[in-house]
Amino acid sequence: MEKTTNSVSKTVVITGANRGIGLAMVAIYALQDYQVIALCRQSSPKLASLAHHNVEIVEGVDVSTEAGIETMLSAMNGRTVDILINNAGILRDESLQNLNLQTIKDQFQINAVAPLRVTHALLNYLTSGSKIALITSRMGSIADNGSGGRYGYRMSKAALNAAGVSLAKDLATDNIAVGIYHPGYVQTDMVNFNGDISSDIAASRIVNLIKTLTLEESGVFKHSNGDILPW
Repeated sequence: MEKTTNSVSKTVVITGANRGIGLAMVAIYALQDYQVIALCRQSSPKLASLAHHNVEIVEGVDVSTEAGIETMLSAMNGRTVDILINNAGILRDESLQNLNLQTIKDQFQINAVAPLRVTHALLNYLTSGSKIALITSRMGSIADNGSGGRYGYRMSKAALNAAGVSLAKDLATDNIAVGIYHPGYVQTDMVNFNGDISSDIAASRIVNLIKTLTLEESGVFKHSNGDILPW
């Protein structure tokens, strides 16, 4: 991909930017001459290598904590956020026979509550025409649950989907659209790289969906390939 020559004119904020899909989206937007604010708890060598491509790395951002939100806000410097991508998330594994309530709570805080917390904190930085993306999972679909288990992940992603629909309705009058995206089964360390598509492909698909997102499709649950998913 060749770097475009237009001057930086828009800002994108990406949580969980140090690896996987978040890192891949940082690289894509940097090449498109966005100003990228890459939020993460701790940077990575790959993210650090992008720091000279319109990328500002902000470490110490645990999106599930007030301190992390304050660190994020301190880096904004009054800039308008054109695109907010709530990407940070965790996956744990619980079964009915091995029910770990703490990991369920942890997933709720990071996967469901944190994206709402981040969005709320940045409301004053969003403007008419801004877009919000929630990186969710089809595992949050009730209709699509064919195997059971994964209680915390499924429940937290279903909650995130519900939040996305409410955000879409609440922000429509402000001309802010909300995309709710399942990236696919992606080869990341979250699934021990057992996915069937790469982070680069998933990220490219999501970036394209965000680009074409309109108010008419705000709050729609989509696969990164464009298919509409059942709730």
